[in-house]
Amino acid sequence: MKARGGRALRSGWTTGTCSAAAAKAAALALLSGEPARGVEVALPGKDGLWTQRVTFPVERCEQLKPGLWQAVVVKDAGDDPDVTHGAHLTASVSWRETGGAGQGAIRLAGARIELEGGEGVGVVTKPGLGLEIGAPAINPVPRAMIERALGEALDTLPGGAAVPGAAPGRVLRVVISVPGGEIMARKTTNRRLGILGGISILGTTGIVRPFSTASWRASVEQAVAVLAAQAGGDRAAMPPLVLCTGGRTEKGAMALLPGLPEVSFVEVGDFTGAALRKAVEHDVPQVVFVGMIGKLTKLAAGILMTHYTRSAVDTEVLADITLRATGDEALAARVSAANTARHAYEVWHEAAALGACGGALCDQVADVLGRFTEGRVRARAALVDFTGRNLVAASSDWHAT
Repeated sequence: MKARGGRALRSGWTTGTCSAAAAKAAALALLSGEPARGVEVALPGKDGLWTQRVTFPVERCEQLKPGLWQAVVVKDAGDDPDVTHGAHLTASVSWRETGGAGQGAIRLAGARIELEGGEGVGVVTKPGLGLEIGAPAINPVPRAMIERALGEALDTLPGGAAVPGAAPGRVLRVVISVPGGEIMARKTTNRRLGILGGISILGTTGIVRPFSTASWRASVEQAVAVLAAQAGGDRAAMPPLVLCTGGRTEKGAMALLPGLPEVSFVEVGDFTGAALRKAVEHDVPQVVFVGMIGKLTKLAAGILMTHYTRSAVDTEVLADITLRATGDEALAARVSAANTARHAYEVWHEAAALGACGGALCDQVADVLGRFTEGRVRARAALVDFTGRNLVAASSDWHAT
């Protein structure tokens, strides 16, 4: 991606990737008795593959006391720095007896491992985040990255060798902390979301990709122009333009609409409005929007620039949709009080109203998109689950040609 002036923007690393590197360094030191100066970790890829690997310098790795090692990796967010740029992602690793406060021990390479949040890592206090209440705010992908890195550290032992320090009834305790994380979190939306006491350990790819509005918008507009050009400007021959919010939804959309050419699918990010204006300019007849509930809720509210720092999800929109779709005032009140759009989705699911309310949400999104183009583009919308692969609901004319 290019910034203004043509300079390439530099990618960075998520808090999840840095935590995994710190955990691996501390575990290697605990097992070998020697400080680690650098470590290599795997990044999650498509289709469950972990083929990309990255090497990190270790800022500090020391034994705090016999049997307790701590390692620090400094986060470099690249050219899209956020409040956690420069944060010291810290992992403390030790053996202890069972019965601690960790959330769900797992077994790796003959050792039981328990992951905890320490100083500066937030604690989940509200539903709707996909994490257990009371658990540290370490999201599923970073957790998997940390566990994988720990497994690699344990695999460095000679074949058949016992894990040093492992014994029946003992657990490898791993505590992730971020000194100053509570102060950093004041500049985020964590408190509003119910994450208290620190930052979240985040990331879905392990990489922080620089956000250049000019270049991304230009790429979206170019993709729409290419779709129109390949149809030779023939409106009748032009396939629908399928707008997807990210890589997961794009892959899911391709599975939902297998008959469309690859050129139809555009990873629109947050530039739905720009894509629609370009669709009108090129006389594109149909637009399909495929997304998860957060983005769809913003679109339903008429917000076409959906970047999370520029607009917030309004659960009142979802409450109104709930009442219209079900007539259930109590359910609408529960949705109105939801902590996040995901929480509202869970409330719908628990009430067996996900199909009806999701369909009504998609109808409202399709209406907003159609009105934005002043009726010149026929719009449809689909709600997918949080994997991006499964269709949950769609606008009422989804199957119409």
